[in-house]
Amino acid sequence: MPWTEFVTLVGGLMPDTPLGSVVGIRAEKDQETIKAFNPDQRRIHRDWHTRQALKKLEEPDKLSKDMDNLGAMFKAMFGAKGVNECQA
Repeated sequence: MPWTEFVTLVGGLMPDTPLGSVVGIRAEKDQETIKAFNPDQRRIHRDWHTRQALKKLEEPDKLSKDMDNLGAMFKAMFGAKGVNECQA
């Protein structure tokens, strides 16, 4: 089975199945919904996001490039002044 087909099938799981429930908990972004999670749901959500963050740390070059891109985005949004120039 191709990866794209698998992802489509997993994404279509209903939340009333055990796997669908875990996928929904991991994907939740609404802070009010997350606050209402029970302790087990919070653990699932926290463990997933911790795993994703640690995965990013395994590739320091990519992380550095992503941070440079983020800095460039902020620079474009808020002007050409550097952070040190704004603190004067």
